Amino acid sequence: MNRLPLFIILTSLIILVAYLQWPEKTQEKQKFQRIVSVKVTTAKLAEFKDSIEAIGTARANEKVFITSKYSDLVDKISFNDGQLVKQGDVLVRLNNQEELAKVNELEANLSESMAQLKRFQDLLSSKATSKSLVDQQEAKTKAIAAQLESARTKLNDLVIKAPFDGVLGFREISLGAYIDAGSVITSLDDLSIIKVDFNLPERFLPTIKIGQSVVAINSAYQNQQFTGEISSIDTRINPVTRSLKVRAEIPNDNLALRPGMLLNIEVVRQVETLLQLPESSIIPIENKHFVFTVIDNGTEEKSVIRKSITIGRRLPGIVEVIDGLNEKELVVIEGALKLRDG
Repeated sequence: MNRLPLFIILTSLIILVAYLQWPEKTQEKQKFQRIVSVKVTTAKLAEFKDSIEAIGTARANEKVFITSKYSDLVDKISFNDGQLVKQGDVLVRLNNQEELAKVNELEANLSESMAQLKRFQDLLSSKATSKSLVDQQEAKTKAIAAQLESARTKLNDLVIKAPFDGVLGFREISLGAYIDAGSVITSLDDLSIIKVDFNLPERFLPTIKIGQSVVAINSAYQNQQFTGEISSIDTRINPVTRSLKVRAEIPNDNLALRPGMLLNIEVVRQVETLLQLPESSIIPIENKHFVFTVIDNGTEEKSVIRKSITIGRRLPGIVEVIDGLNEKELVVIEGALKLRDG
């Protein structure tokens, strides 16, 4: 019976100690629950390209179908499919025996006529002949010279040459075949420069200039960019689409681009060095924008401060920061929704 009060006192003390310790353990647990993992990045200055995107089709710098001016037999073919040729290289020679014989005949006639004219002129100087005979012989000589020039021109036209440097297409004729005037022999493309025409909305007219840089991408070369520049701007706006036609030229020294390719064009209007952040770090609330910056407390645990910022232009995944943030500040880019100020 004497031990009962002592037991009651000990039990009361244990309950009292447990009660006093309970809030501290709960507080520590709650504090542990407020620690969250986030990803951060450093606000930094980087190049910001203000550009416009468009779509265009590649065209050769120069293109032509090689044809014959005359109908005749193909005597010689001096090229292969896809061959690189220089200006003046002989491609095809047509049968020229008849024209060659005609040129030789006219050359002989011209030589004889000139000799006859020389004799008449000598006789005229000694007054042994009349001026009219000299004039007739001179007219005859000029007529033969004109016929010879015409025959030589036709003879030269029977030898078909490349009009400029380029790449030949498929051969459309065979050796010994008879071709008609205007028949296509092959195609020739100058691929050293690729031209591309594309349309831009009329509102961009004040910011488009000749010499402006463009970047082209094709699905065949996904990891490669082709750089060129604007070479001309149309003088008219399309009244139906309200768009402006622009032409760019892209160097193609390795002949990677071909006519007919679909090109995604990026017109670089301006390149600036600006403070920028990943788009995922921005928290929009009504018409304002915020970010969480990390504060170093000198311990392993960090705290954050919510800052109001002013943003500017956007690129895919990137936002320009105009005001409210300094360079090299640590900004939360993932997990910001689980944070609160402080």
